[in-house]
Amino acid sequence: MATTTSPTAGPAEDGPKSSNMRSLSRAMEVFAELQRAERPQRLSDLARNCGMSLPTTLRILRVLQDFGMVSQTDKSYRIGPAVLPAARSFLENDPLVVAARPILQQVASQTGLTASLYSRLGFERILVARVDGEAPLRYDLPLGKRLPLTLGAAGKILLASASDDELQQVVTAAVASGQEDADLTADVLRGRLPEPGTDYAYSADERATGVLSVAMAIQNRTGRPTESISLTSPVEAANEATLKAGVPELRRAAGRLSELLEGSVY
Repeated sequence: MATTTSPTAGPAEDGPKSSNMRSLSRAMEVFAELQRAERPQRLSDLARNCGMSLPTTLRILRVLQDFGMVSQTDKSYRIGPAVLPAARSFLENDPLVVAARPILQQVASQTGLTASLYSRLGFERILVARVDGEAPLRYDLPLGKRLPLTLGAAGKILLASASDDELQQVVTAAVASGQEDADLTADVLRGRLPEPGTDYAYSADERATGVLSVAMAIQNRTGRPTESISLTSPVEAANEATLKAGVPELRRAAGRLSELLEGSVY
């Protein structure tokens, strides 16, 4: 016997799918907030920062706990052990990260500076590879750390060609996440970016006191770079001239990595 489909069946079927996607999106927001946190977070803090109710946030946390993505100690929550296999898989299999390691090693060896590779994720950047230079940095910056695009040379260079609307979105996100002061504006951020025609960004005492950095974007086919490579040093081991003297080597490294993104090597 043939069956007939009601004209309203489509939207009705889309309802649960839409709800599932909304739930997934909220879960990712909570998960990302835990990644940004410097210490375990209480339920009330997570709910407030994510703009969700306590019951909704608690339900999400329980699901993430079931999958090992979140762990709980007393009344606080933190990232769980299940992220380690995912991180290991990324670091061992991502073509750019794998290819970047010897390039970063060479840059660090030739300049004596710490060489790092960052990848943009939404309105933030993440450290995905690093080779230490001769002088240790003053702070601990582990792989996978979420950082703002608004501070530091490696973030600013990724915004060099951004529109005013995009800069406003970046500012709004950075303020909402607590990575920037509430008085930051798109105009102020624009003033931090490299001058037109300059292919690198420089920073001093921006994200961390006593740290100098220079960075260059890694071009790709889209025309909007999502990765950057940087050289960093504590102030006692280098100065602005030292950092900028490494720009030609940084430019060559960025070009080699750009070729990898274009698929000329693989």
